[in-house]
Amino acid sequence: MGVREGFLVVVAVWLLVPAFGALPYVLGRVPQLDHPLDAYFEAMSGFTATGATVLTDVEALGPDMLFWRQLTHWLGGMGIIVLALAVLPRLRIGGRELLRSELPGPVAVESLDATVRGTAQRLWKVYLAVTAAGFLALAALGWAGLDRRMGLFDAFSYATSAVSLGGFTPDADSARGLAPVTQWVLCGLMAVAGVNLLRLYRLAALRQVRAAARDDELRLYLALLAVATAVLGAELFAEGLVDGFGGVRHAVFQTVSVTTTTGFATLDWSTWGTLAMFTLLLLMFVGACAGSASGSVKVVRHLVLFRFARRELDRAVHPDAVVPVRVSGRVVDGAALRSVLAFAVLYLLVFALGTLGLALDAEPGAPGTGAFTALGAAASCLGNVGPAFGETGPFGSYAPLGGLSKVILVALMFLGRIEIVPLAVLLRRSYWRV
Repeated sequence: MGVREGFLVVVAVWLLVPAFGALPYVLGRVPQLDHPLDAYFEAMSGFTATGATVLTDVEALGPDMLFWRQLTHWLGGMGIIVLALAVLPRLRIGGRELLRSELPGPVAVESLDATVRGTAQRLWKVYLAVTAAGFLALAALGWAGLDRRMGLFDAFSYATSAVSLGGFTPDADSARGLAPVTQWVLCGLMAVAGVNLLRLYRLAALRQVRAAARDDELRLYLALLAVATAVLGAELFAEGLVDGFGGVRHAVFQTVSVTTTTGFATLDWSTWGTLAMFTLLLLMFVGACAGSASGSVKVVRHLVLFRFARRELDRAVHPDAVVPVRVSGRVVDGAALRSVLAFAVLYLLVFALGTLGLALDAEPGAPGTGAFTALGAAASCLGNVGPAFGETGPFGSYAPLGGLSKVILVALMFLGRIEIVPLAVLLRRSYWRV
């Protein structure tokens, strides 16, 4: 299988898998999800680890459907294609293009093994290990009586959502009703899950601490979390929305949740002031590290764009200067730079078209029709964050939106997961010429 076939397989799988994932909702006549469009919306949100929902009463679902809903998150977090490469060892095709589509980034994917299958297996080991650690930590809080709401099923649900950076929970209140210590554990779990899985493997299994310390993307990721927390916390304290040490916890939690595109919430940010909500909107365009389950643009692309812009400014003063763009000591070649620039342009274009489509479909005076709500919904679904603002906020639902708006949001979730380029390639006539 070559690059051409890889694009087609990625697009086909990410369109068909949610269709199969929606069958239990439809065939089981699940309340609120018995309409095919709503069922496909929920399944697409699950497998893309977005966390947007059309449910208005999550608790009304039976334990079987709640389990399936969480499982779609966890499987989609790593990626159906990487799963196939790991568990189908007799798949005798070259799968490196598929792996690159699942672990996108501006530079070549680092290999952990001589074969794609071996790399995928190691990635799954890391994913399983982080999930198990998160489950045990959350379950231990329940066993110790520190959070009596944290039973085994809740521990499984919150762990799978946090590790997949998704956001589905068995509770309509997301993380609001959890004990403070549980919220801190979830915060740490989301932050760890936002790190490149390849880097986590090298750090945990190979003890490559120095390499992690020299990783520009990891350092920028941690710095962004710290700076964004300080900015958001200052805004919340200035507006009188939080106070005391609990306010610090809320600021840290919401920053990590939105930046990593998880979508958990401890407060209803739809009631915050304009400046605080605008900060969250900007964080929806950040994302975590490449090679994680995160959506959005991802930190390494921001790093490359910033260094590329700085180089162009330097060359404006010194036209003959040779200033390579480097990431973690490695030179980013011209092809990779063009790839990052093309992705950034396509991302903003899709975001603008999605926002315009939502605004045109909205009926005046209907729920979820505000301009900022449309901006937030488009940014949230394209970035695979989940909740947005207004009626589509962290404790709301996308159910009030019209059919066309739901179709647009499904398309945005899909494009955010495959990172736009594979579908854009398929839409070109040159792709289909032999």
